[in-house]
Amino acid sequence: MQQQWWKESVIYQIYPRSFMDSNGDGIGDIPGIISRLDYLKELGIDVIWLSPVYKSPNDDNGYDISDYRDIMDDFGTMDDWELLLKEMHDRGLRLIMDLVVNHSSDEHSWFVESRQSKNNPYRDYYIWRPGKNGKEPNNWKSTFSGSAWQYDESTEEYFLHIFSKKQPDLNWENPKLRHEVYDMMKFWLDKGIDGFRMDVINFISKVEGLPDAPNPEGKQYVSGSKYFMNGPKIHDYLQEMNREVLSKYDVMTVGEMPGATVEQAKLYTNETRNEVNMVFQFEHVDLDSGPGGKWDLKPLQLTDLKNNFTKWQKGLEKEGWNSLYLNNHDQPRMVSRFGNDQEYRIESAKMLATFLHMLKGTPYIYQGEEIGMTNVKFDSISDYKDIETLNMYREKVEQDGDDPAKVMESIYVKGRDNARTPFQWDASTHAGFTTGTPWIKVNPNYEEINAKEAVGDENSIFHYYRKLIQLRKEYPIIVHGSYDILIPEDENLYVYTRVFESQTLLVVLNFSGEKQDFSIPETLQGKESEIIISNYKDREAQLKSHISLKPYEAIVYLTQT
Repeated sequence: MQQQWWKESVIYQIYPRSFMDSNGDGIGDIPGIISRLDYLKELGIDVIWLSPVYKSPNDDNGYDISDYRDIMDDFGTMDDWELLLKEMHDRGLRLIMDLVVNHSSDEHSWFVESRQSKNNPYRDYYIWRPGKNGKEPNNWKSTFSGSAWQYDESTEEYFLHIFSKKQPDLNWENPKLRHEVYDMMKFWLDKGIDGFRMDVINFISKVEGLPDAPNPEGKQYVSGSKYFMNGPKIHDYLQEMNREVLSKYDVMTVGEMPGATVEQAKLYTNETRNEVNMVFQFEHVDLDSGPGGKWDLKPLQLTDLKNNFTKWQKGLEKEGWNSLYLNNHDQPRMVSRFGNDQEYRIESAKMLATFLHMLKGTPYIYQGEEIGMTNVKFDSISDYKDIETLNMYREKVEQDGDDPAKVMESIYVKGRDNARTPFQWDASTHAGFTTGTPWIKVNPNYEEINAKEAVGDENSIFHYYRKLIQLRKEYPIIVHGSYDILIPEDENLYVYTRVFESQTLLVVLNFSGEKQDFSIPETLQGKESEIIISNYKDREAQLKSHISLKPYEAIVYLTQT
């Protein structure tokens, strides 16, 4: 495998609406981000992934873009953005931007033209179909509830929208549309950005003919996803994009690819195929979902998590590359989901960070993760802003008559707004995020959990993350070492090794709130070792026959072979 800067980097995701507000309107903005770059530099990250800041009516928090070459008024101006890029590069930080090209906003000029008439030159920039037997063209469902088709009276046809009806899908079959996208990508790359995170990029190729999804059991919900995920021309499109654009720049790419398997990810990320550098896959964040999908809660089994991560670690060991994450703007807070956000919040947040940053792949930190921000429980559905959450609540409570308290419980655990509450900077009003009224309420625990507190405490989660990031720069084994799991059947301990050249890392993690014993493998017993990081003090470095782990303890031993 080639050495690449993005393999050795740690990436930090900023969700701009919730990061830092500079002008008191309650909405995070680009000048706000600039004012906090020194904080991120102190943390030690290398790359910032900026969630969309493009012009948008904001139906889906900026993932519905009405102008790909301009900045949303809420966030500032193009001059602000240019200054952000300069200030980042001056600090040695790289910037990757979101590329949202499975769909646009229905307010984009292309779509405004497209719906004018069936022979408009922009008609084929989108996916239009006549109805079938007085109904939608097929039975596919939107990922945001309801049909994936919207009837448009002006031309008496339907357009496809896999997401919100204000997010019509672009027609990648049309070469003119593809080249419009490539020109737009060059526009940003020529400004000096360092790459793209590609939103649901494996949705851009649909199965020819857009057939109905089979539904032998007559279920109410038919996703149709296998007809629009990892479609027949996806590799052609990505290779063309690389040939036309990406190969001409020194940049990184990560493709968000729901439903991608290990075998598909090998194709997407194999360095000889020239598609993308790594993918975001979602298997591990579906392990606590029941048969009814995301909102159907079930307890997470550690063995499931271990099996899944091991499958991906081994699968992409020799070809391809893993992206490593436990939360993002679409997922609940990791300490609430995989750890214990009450009694052992600090210990479990550090343990989870150790788990992730010692794996092979590129780690992603989501804003607030590094200070142990938690999920939130708002009193009322009216306090929630996320379109997916609100649509689900309406469907389950108002249409299906489900118990509102039970539906709220699912939202507390899985809702996307858990990740979108304002960043907790300090203990002042609204957590120092804004001098105005925040667009979404602040988590009430900000007085105890905030960046000012964390930066000032050398034993905080923040400083633990700093050390993890520093270790990655010091030890090539963390970037390049092979991975093997020990005791795969244990439901409390996750233990794995990393091996590179003459060194072995032994990573021992207690995922439970109880003490646990672990027997050291005989091959490592008595070996000279050092502890390079642990989340409890005063650990003995010598590897004896066994160790007793405290609740949520993490220890990383380095031995020479």
